[in-house]
Amino acid sequence: MTAILVAAGAFLMTLIGGFVAHRTGDRRHLVLGFAAGLMLGVVAFDLLPEALVQAPQALHGVPQALLMFAAGFLTIHCIERSVAIHRAHEGEYATHTHAHGHAHPHHGRAEGIGLTAAAALVGHSLMDGFAIGAAFQAGGTVGTVVAIAVVAHDFADGFNTYTVTRLYGNNRRRAVGLLAADAVAPVTGAAITLLFTIPEHVLGLYLGFFSGFLLYLATADILPEAHSPHPSRSTLLCTLLGVGFMWLVIGLAN
Repeated sequence: MTAILVAAGAFLMTLIGGFVAHRTGDRRHLVLGFAAGLMLGVVAFDLLPEALVQAPQALHGVPQALLMFAAGFLTIHCIERSVAIHRAHEGEYATHTHAHGHAHPHHGRAEGIGLTAAAALVGHSLMDGFAIGAAFQAGGTVGTVVAIAVVAHDFADGFNTYTVTRLYGNNRRRAVGLLAADAVAPVTGAAITLLFTIPEHVLGLYLGFFSGFLLYLATADILPEAHSPHPSRSTLLCTLLGVGFMWLVIGLAN
């Protein structure tokens, strides 16, 4: 049940992220930088070491956990390339609308892109909840640090779900509806893991896969987004603080 309570924290953090998106402030880059640091710390100091302990068997000279790590990284990369927002289209749509003062001829198609991207984020949040439940099955320490990373990351998820939906011309009601779905998703994912126990070896493979998944989000998604509007030293400092904080948390937990 601890996993469900933590997932409820992710639920609240997702809603907070959406609220911040609605109230867009000038400090979001600092929060995202810190969240990315948390994620990097979790991968380096906890997830990968734990995955190697639980799935140490090698395949063609490489531990299976590390193969799954690469698979997780490449999987989310392929998904993003196929269903995520095409930033060139985003810029073209925004520029055209600004220059001509009216909606793009393919406005309905733009709305569909926004809904697709937001739906992908909801699916990702479902996996976040599953990750929390699986991590608590691996042990209290693993569960705690994964929970911290996921809850921090869900702020960005909530922010992005609302922002992406609105960016492509969808109304506020749709944006709020998808934000609500994104908030409920991690609770649902965590609840699913209460129905069965994951074998230790399989859990190690999953932790390796999730490590690659998390590393990609931190380095290819969250960090670029944090630095793009404000390439400042303060953002970098927040990332370093996030990594250091996770080092401290894991050290105290052990």
